Amino acid sequence: MSDSNWAHEPAAAPQAGQWTGEEIARFKELYGLRDDAAIAREMKCTVATVRSMAERVFGGTQQTGPWSAEETERLKCYLGASSMQSLSLVMGRSQRDIENRLVELAIEKQDGPFSQEEVARFKRLYGTRRDEDLAIIFSRRLDQIQALADKLCIAKDKAFLRRQQNKEGATRMPRWGAKDLEVLKELYATHSNLEIARRLQRSVKSVVSKAHNLGLRKDAARLKQMGRENVSLRYGNKDAAGASHEGQGGQERQDGAA
Repeated sequence: MSDSNWAHEPAAAPQAGQWTGEEIARFKELYGLRDDAAIAREMKCTVATVRSMAERVFGGTQQTGPWSAEETERLKCYLGASSMQSLSLVMGRSQRDIENRLVELAIEKQDGPFSQEEVARFKRLYGTRRDEDLAIIFSRRLDQIQALADKLCIAKDKAFLRRQQNKEGATRMPRWGAKDLEVLKELYATHSNLEIARRLQRSVKSVVSKAHNLGLRKDAARLKQMGRENVSLRYGNKDAAGASHEGQGGQERQDGAA
């Protein structure tokens, strides 16, 4: 996680009555899971106001002592989504206390296949979290995180990578060549996005985006098969996450939209 410097931001606190109860409720949902600039855009205010409101909503006496299981799970939900300052506020713990807990969590590791629920959560988080944070969230080794991402053919979001690297354009995927486009057009209607991504050595998101740009569609038989697979994954054996359909449930739902 990277820490932002708040020292240079003006402390412009919102005036009493400026925020409605609904706005404050939405702010609580967003804070800690998005960076301050993104929250400011949605709430139509300044970054300084976001930080001032965070102090007002979450500030107070900090907790100390042992971490409960509920606190630990909450910490994992927020880990890597924003700065350490935000994490400290929303958790009600000092930064040192959080850092010490993260050191403890980094030591805890588990083996075995990812469960279906873990795979679904992994897909939601992977694009916007560092692998090191994901290793703590899932109590896995770094190589396990990277292996699952490769298996699912998912990649980090470009905007996330630009923020991490602080370098515009450093995350561009290789350009689509004529042969790649031919393969995409040939396979898209009848094959899963995961199969195509593996064939082209690209992320599923890249495949879906390019297909959408080209106006490609899945055929009726493929859409019907997707429906059966998604129902099977949702209501079938929860231990089947490591089977041949692993990772396809969430990505396949994008097929109909592309």
